[in-house]
Amino acid sequence: MTTISVFMADDHRACDGLYAEAEAAVAAGAWDDAAARCAAFTEALARHFAREEETLFPAFEARTGMTEGPTAMMRMEHDEMRELCAALAAAVEARARDEFLGAGETLVVLMQQHNMKEEQILYPLMDRSLGGEAAGLLERLAPTA
Repeated sequence: MTTISVFMADDHRACDGLYAEAEAAVAAGAWDDAAARCAAFTEALARHFAREEETLFPAFEARTGMTEGPTAMMRMEHDEMRELCAALAAAVEARARDEFLGAGETLVVLMQQHNMKEEQILYPLMDRSLGGEAAGLLERLAPTA
């Protein structure tokens, strides 16, 4: 049986891979490919945030009563990352390599720090506190075919 920690860490890695593909396309000046890959990354990241904000965080908060703790911080960081994703999209549209790479560098650092907090602290806490409820939540999070 998979855990919230494993499922969500795998989702982090998938998002990271999509970002790397977008960055490589920008670096190569392949702007049409960069636009498609940037959109795929942004969509995957938005889906990841929705999994947390619409399903996991509310379940965790309801179970623990912790509404102003780690989940509040993660939501603030999600907002920062959304702004950086908008900057990436604008840079691709403008074919502005340096702007994309600058915003991307900031985003990657933020994602690494954010993911580490989730993977080392929040997700294990969710695994423990949500117990038997986790399986049903994971079923809701799994991509549908």
